[in-house]
Amino acid sequence: MGIIPDRYINDLARSLKKRCEKYSNTPMNGWLALSPLLVFLCVYLVSSIIAQDFYKIPISAAFLVASVYAVAICRGKTLEERVSIFSDGAGNRNVLLMIWIFVLAGAFASTAKEIGAIDATVNLALRILPGKLLYAGLFLASCFISMSIGTSVGTIVALVPVAAGIAQEIDAGTAFITAIIVGGAFFGDNLSFISDTTIAATRTQECSMSDKFKVNLRIVGPAALAVFILYIFLGQSVSINPETVPIDWVLLIPYVLVIAFAVSGMDVSAVLTIGIGVNALIGFVRGSMTWSSWLGAIGSGISGMGDLIIVTMLAGGMLELIRSNGGIDFIVGGLTKHIKGKRGAELSIAGLVSLANLCTANNTIAIITTGRIARDITRRFGLDPRKSASILDTFSCLIQGLIPYGAQLLMASGLAGISSVSIIGHLYYPFTMGLFALGAILFRLPRKYS
Repeated sequence: MGIIPDRYINDLARSLKKRCEKYSNTPMNGWLALSPLLVFLCVYLVSSIIAQDFYKIPISAAFLVASVYAVAICRGKTLEERVSIFSDGAGNRNVLLMIWIFVLAGAFASTAKEIGAIDATVNLALRILPGKLLYAGLFLASCFISMSIGTSVGTIVALVPVAAGIAQEIDAGTAFITAIIVGGAFFGDNLSFISDTTIAATRTQECSMSDKFKVNLRIVGPAALAVFILYIFLGQSVSINPETVPIDWVLLIPYVLVIAFAVSGMDVSAVLTIGIGVNALIGFVRGSMTWSSWLGAIGSGISGMGDLIIVTMLAGGMLELIRSNGGIDFIVGGLTKHIKGKRGAELSIAGLVSLANLCTANNTIAIITTGRIARDITRRFGLDPRKSASILDTFSCLIQGLIPYGAQLLMASGLAGISSVSIIGHLYYPFTMGLFALGAILFRLPRKYS
């Protein structure tokens, strides 16, 4: 996911182990343990289909129904104990870290809009990028920035507000333009040497980052190239008539600093805090913002993230109940029971991390949770650990891009003011990456690492 500092990796692994030990004394039927996730999907999808509008059904309402159901079916524990487990998940360190970033991102985006930084950046982008290469240019910029800073969330925070502004200027779908940024963010995060998913995958499989990068690039590189060409083709009909007003270069400073500090390796929370301060300084000096309007913009930005914060906490609590009731163990047991041959072993690793990611909504946690099992499978069937690490990282990123309750889609939807579900249908890169990754397993590619 790209938002967990490296120093937290071992702490997260230890906390996961402690929670598993704490709640593993009352096992539940595997399908029943996983059923809250199915209830959420059914409630949201069926209700949206009946309403004939995915925008009318709040995702938070669907999660509330599923969360109540998850608490109700948890057996062998008092109501207080069930709520305690749910609260442990909702207040998990990783969940709270996402919430703090949501708060800061909302405040930064709102204060940047207040001083006119978004409009200035949009005008510059429209002038620099030729109309026919606009989509491809945005995708390439997102790939480069996310690979440099090692965080998909940080890339989304920096580029989605600008992309949403561009969508309005060229009369393109906001969901489509936002999906371009999100897809590029996953590409870079998946390959970056400083991404926490890369760190977790290589550590658990005991291989070097550079070796994992070589394998990964051969799998996802062709997918990214195919999507880049697709965006060139789709952009042939784009016509841009940028305004001739002069560009206010001072207003570009907040975004330039955010990207520069992120590339330097600074924590995304610190980057956003600095960005909020810079927005205030520019607004105060130029007279475009007062103390009260600055505080008002911060409050408005935080309020705009309220639904995402509620969804994140509800999802964290529900998924913790799934883990505590043996849902993850059930997945692991089912996927590893009938492995035959190397191809089956690689597919089991892919399925293992995919389902774990579906149940945790966090690709780093999914890798940490299943990494040791994947390493055992790798050793038992003589797989190349470099490819195993690549499979863990690639398929976790694939699922993270397809779940509407993942941090990346929640963040992007909040900043763009659209539904997270509306973005999924336009995420060409994650779908293409998944096809190429599956093909690499089925056809034993790359040969050198298979």
